[in-house]
Amino acid sequence: MTALRARVDRELRRFTDAETEALLAVDEDLAPLAAVLSDATAHGKRLRSAFCYWGWRAARQPDSEAMVRAAAAMELVHAAAVVHDDLIDDSRLRHGLPTAHVALRSAVTRGTRVNPRAASLAMLAGDLLMSWAGQLFTGCGLPGAYLARARPLWGVLARELVAGEALEILRAAGPPDVTQSLKVIRYKTAKYTVEHPLHIGAALGGGDPALRGAFTDYGLPLGEAFQLRDDLLGLYGEPEHTGKANTDDITGARPTALIAHALAAAGPAERRELSRLLGRSGLTDAQLDRVRAVVESTGARARVERMIGDRVALATRALDGAALPTPAHAALTHLATALTTRPA
Repeated sequence: MTALRARVDRELRRFTDAETEALLAVDEDLAPLAAVLSDATAHGKRLRSAFCYWGWRAARQPDSEAMVRAAAAMELVHAAAVVHDDLIDDSRLRHGLPTAHVALRSAVTRGTRVNPRAASLAMLAGDLLMSWAGQLFTGCGLPGAYLARARPLWGVLARELVAGEALEILRAAGPPDVTQSLKVIRYKTAKYTVEHPLHIGAALGGGDPALRGAFTDYGLPLGEAFQLRDDLLGLYGEPEHTGKANTDDITGARPTALIAHALAAAGPAERRELSRLLGRSGLTDAQLDRVRAVVESTGARARVERMIGDRVALATRALDGAALPTPAHAALTHLATALTTRPA
């Protein structure tokens, strides 16, 4: 897995360096945008590329540099989603660094409306990253007939990713509903993190419908467990480890399953207190600690931990019944653990 990540990193650096050089050839004033694009692609666990690669290997295809490039395109989808997500949520930190729209403020200091102009640049950066994903994928070097098998899946990926993001926006600050929260998780994160990369890799490799069905049975619960863990880390994790502010979900009043469980189980006084803090900007440390205490006392944290465990068990059972080649089975089993046991 470490070797695969290094190979993906090399392909992303090569591609990004060439594309930012071409961008700067248009005009040197685009340097701040080029820097943000480079930063956006330089970080990450490379999970989505790993799932795509092992989808290919599960279809009994050999290792291939062209396939590594195709898999690396999944990381550009993720980079685009992150830039847009941070912009929507007005998040300030990612990987311990300023987010794209925050970093770009230094490029538009002349004149007025600095923040909206920086946000516009960040939106364009995210759009270009998504375009780059298609460009790297189609130019990866795999035969055209292979690419044609996977091309329709890209439309599904984009539609469902946008649907999940839109549902989160539409349901922010709404009434607590765990079922609806899980639907947002499924479409905003689970599918494009696990299921779609696996399906694309399997399709490239000529995998049959049974393999894709097994990947859905594995990918959806695992992707949900990944996001549920992220929700816990978002509230209880330390920013120096997570690279993100641990107030984002609360100030954004995001409809997470964790908060939905807490609101549903809280008594009247705790529910009023939690509702009052949700959506409030500039939370103090004491207020954040109070949110954590309410979530803990209602049993919501423990319940989400059980949800994670249940989903990982479902995912691993789906693998065991899929008759995968041994290397693919081992890698996907490892990934199931790596996704859901991240330290705070």
